[in-house]
Amino acid sequence: MGDRNQLHDLRNQAHKAGVEGSSKMSESQLKQAMRDMDKGMKPMMAKQDARSKK
Repeated sequence: MGDRNQLHDLRNQAHKAGVEGSSKMSESQLKQAMRDMDKGMKPMMAKQDARSKK
């Protein structure tokens, strides 16, 4: 159940950071998007980049 809570927290963080539709992203996609945003990428670009790297 800890993994489920961690995923929920990640989705909340992504949502607060401006990643719309984060509920449909996997844990690895969310982590990639957050890393990209830390490097200065805009939220929606980070989402697109993360989703293209399945």
